[in-house]
Amino acid sequence: MARLPRLNLPNIPQHVVQRGNNRQVTFVTDTDYILYLNKLEHYAKEFQVKVHAYVLMTNHVHLLMTPTTKTGISQLMQALGRYYVRYFNYTYKRTGTLWEGRYKSTLVDSEGYFLLVSRYIELNPVRANMVTHPAEYPWSSYQHNAIGKQINLITEHDVYIELNPDVKKRQECYRCLFNTEITDKTLDEIKQSTDKAWVLGSCKFKEEVEKLSGRRAEPLATGGDRKSKKFKKKY
Repeated sequence: MARLPRLNLPNIPQHVVQRGNNRQVTFVTDTDYILYLNKLEHYAKEFQVKVHAYVLMTNHVHLLMTPTTKTGISQLMQALGRYYVRYFNYTYKRTGTLWEGRYKSTLVDSEGYFLLVSRYIELNPVRANMVTHPAEYPWSSYQHNAIGKQINLITEHDVYIELNPDVKKRQECYRCLFNTEITDKTLDEIKQSTDKAWVLGSCKFKEEVEKLSGRRAEPLATGGDRKSKKFKKKY
């Protein structure tokens, strides 16, 4: 099956995932994590991309970002990927690819899904049994969003800011979101949308994206659903 073209729309958040080739380690020492984040900040400014949440795992990264241009995220990921591969190969005396093909991404509906994806990202180390609480993991935006550590890389999204006008209370509200577990169904929805380049959001949001992008935002209906009036009207 032909690969769908990426959905890149200005001012709409994207959940981006980039994995190490064959699950190989992509971060070895603290220096690696620090350099990656520094370069992420550099290229985010260069290509006018706002970074809202992130986690750097040992063999992959999750990023929640909003581009201000149509090509911003693609340019950022290409530049960052090339730079980091050169650094990693030189540092660890290796050659060849580091990342697993092109990065995965999905557009994220700010209403109802933005904070959900932010939690999903920052809970990755907990789901991987690396820590028991996201506050224990140093390489994630939880340090900024929930605890208040100043991370210049982070641009706070309006949805996050609207949690509370007071900074400390906002962080408290954000921490409270983590008291609610993300269901397996929702975890799968986020993963599938990102891996297959479908849109993560409400039906209304998906319809808006389809109008703007000119391509489907979700999989075609199957079986009897394809014969329904709703399906025929839409497609």
